[in-house]
Amino acid sequence: MYAAIVFLPLIAAILAGFGGRVLGDRGAQFVTTVAVFIAAILSWVTFIGIASGGPAHTVELLRWIDVGSLDLSWALRIDSLSATMLIVVTTVSACVHLYSIGYMEEDPAKPRFMAYLSLFTFCMLMLVTADNLVQMFFGWEGVGLASYLLIGFWYQKPSANAAAIKAFVVNRVGDFGFALGIFGIFMLFDSVNFDAIFQGSLAQKDATFVFLGMEVHAMTTICLLLFVGAMGKSAQLGLHTWLPDAMEGPTPVSALIHAATMVTAGVFMVCRMSPLFELAPDALTVVTIVGASTAFFAATVGLTQTDIKRVIAYSTCSQLGYMFFAAGVSAYGAAMFHLMTHAFFKALLFLGAGSVIHAMHHEQDMRKMGGLAKHIKITYALMWIGTLALCGIPPFAGFFSKDIVLESAYAIGTQAGYYAFILGSIAAFMTAFYSGRLTFLTFHGKPRWGADADHGHGHEDHAHGHDDHHGHAHTPHESPLVMLVPLFVLALGAIVSGYLGYSMFVGDGREHFWGAALSNASGHDTLEHAHHVPLWVKLLPLAMGVSGLGLSWVFYVKSPHLPNQVATSFRGLYLFSLNKWFFDELYNLIFVRPSLWLGRLLWKRGDGTIIDGLGPNGVAWVTVTLSRRVSVLQSGFVYHYAFAMLIGLVALVSWYLFSRNG
Repeated sequence: MYAAIVFLPLIAAILAGFGGRVLGDRGAQFVTTVAVFIAAILSWVTFIGIASGGPAHTVELLRWIDVGSLDLSWALRIDSLSATMLIVVTTVSACVHLYSIGYMEEDPAKPRFMAYLSLFTFCMLMLVTADNLVQMFFGWEGVGLASYLLIGFWYQKPSANAAAIKAFVVNRVGDFGFALGIFGIFMLFDSVNFDAIFQGSLAQKDATFVFLGMEVHAMTTICLLLFVGAMGKSAQLGLHTWLPDAMEGPTPVSALIHAATMVTAGVFMVCRMSPLFELAPDALTVVTIVGASTAFFAATVGLTQTDIKRVIAYSTCSQLGYMFFAAGVSAYGAAMFHLMTHAFFKALLFLGAGSVIHAMHHEQDMRKMGGLAKHIKITYALMWIGTLALCGIPPFAGFFSKDIVLESAYAIGTQAGYYAFILGSIAAFMTAFYSGRLTFLTFHGKPRWGADADHGHGHEDHAHGHDDHHGHAHTPHESPLVMLVPLFVLALGAIVSGYLGYSMFVGDGREHFWGAALSNASGHDTLEHAHHVPLWVKLLPLAMGVSGLGLSWVFYVKSPHLPNQVATSFRGLYLFSLNKWFFDELYNLIFVRPSLWLGRLLWKRGDGTIIDGLGPNGVAWVTVTLSRRVSVLQSGFVYHYAFAMLIGLVALVSWYLFSRNG
């Protein structure tokens, strides 16, 4: 059963990818969708079995690598941590596969798209069921490859190609750190198998080794290197720049990659390696600070974006920050709980945004929407469910998971914990504000999509690159049933997953559920302390969510002139947020331009002038030059040739005579 969960999507990807012409569009869609649905059903059976007290176990598939002390098997590790990820990945993937049948109806390359989706799903499943770090790295790189293919699916668009390359390159930076971390673990433990690493971790608690010429604490260094990998994959501050650009891919890709699966791989990896992180408190402090800073940063940027998908993308970046600082304060159960609930409501928001884009004939600029509530009522209602869950409004899922994350940050009682609590609370207010802004701009107010509508929404006056004629002459329409059914499934998860999972993930049943999958070697039970924080700490996230939503209603419904006034009054801050803290410009100045300059120097001077000049081009030039000079002798006069023969004969006789006498 476990092998079927993992390999059914791979089989479907092969059939759709290589047999697309035989299967046809519908055949490829049917094969891939059915395979992932079966995997989802089996995943739920597995999860229920584990949640009911079933033992964790490992299923060995085959012997993989046996070189020296490196002995690896290709095995599937089934415990509460991997079972949670299985239901998240397969459920969202199944919804996305079904949704794509309707969304990609007009695309000529449906089999290729469905094959990429299934390939991505296989790689993600391989990652979360890995029993060793090399197998995890295989899945890690696999999802990177599949995301490159999916983001650049519309390869005819230069912007899609650039976004795919950017995602690939930025992730390689993080992956290099992850690879170094794996090397360090093998050097320290002489193994990359999880069981061997975790069992030997306490014995290596105070170990040191030489890294970059310095003697450093081994566990801290290894965990920081692993976290660099997590930062790249999960778009944390510094390695986040690829995430918003990845919206160039089709909307189902955004929902699959950037809501529930690939971007959560870093969070999963940190939780999986929790026995090591618990022995590296300095590394946990870094995780906490980076996560909290990311949550705050992304929320500030989400306030001013006008592309509906980019707003949700920055929301994803911000929520990933919450998960990381939960892990950083040793509340790994809270991190996984928020990962699970976030998967449902964020996938709902992305697919809901896709429904809006479908209704607007591919328009993504919220300034060119408005008044859609009466035209796409079902999508409107479902988007509100996702929005309220994201804002942490009860009884929706985000209320339960976001609250316990913030309560854990406060309960840890450290400076880093308080830092995370303060920034997380402010980010909760901004999250509610920009979520309300998205909903009100899109669905409320006067329509801005008619032929005579005013497209210049005063406070957002920058060009976004969309064609102005996209659907403006058409009345928006509701999405077909094949697109709405996945939304209902995800909406159900966004409503009930928080209430149903609370006790199991972070409540009284957490120790029974998690077992040995999550470590608490420090002895500080953050989640237990989180349940006993002051009442104002428990109420603050809710107050932030309600006030943020209320303020967005004032700005975008009651007094729509206010955003323009605020943007004008605080022009510097507005532009700072609008330009995403100028990270792209900074990286362009520090890394891209010098790299281009160096590349051109090595190309023009090094390769062209020196290597080619002294090598093939130089030899060719010498040959041509000598040939031209020798060709001058070909005059066509017989006496010239006779004179040359005479000179040659004299030279030959002279050489012979001199050589004999010598």
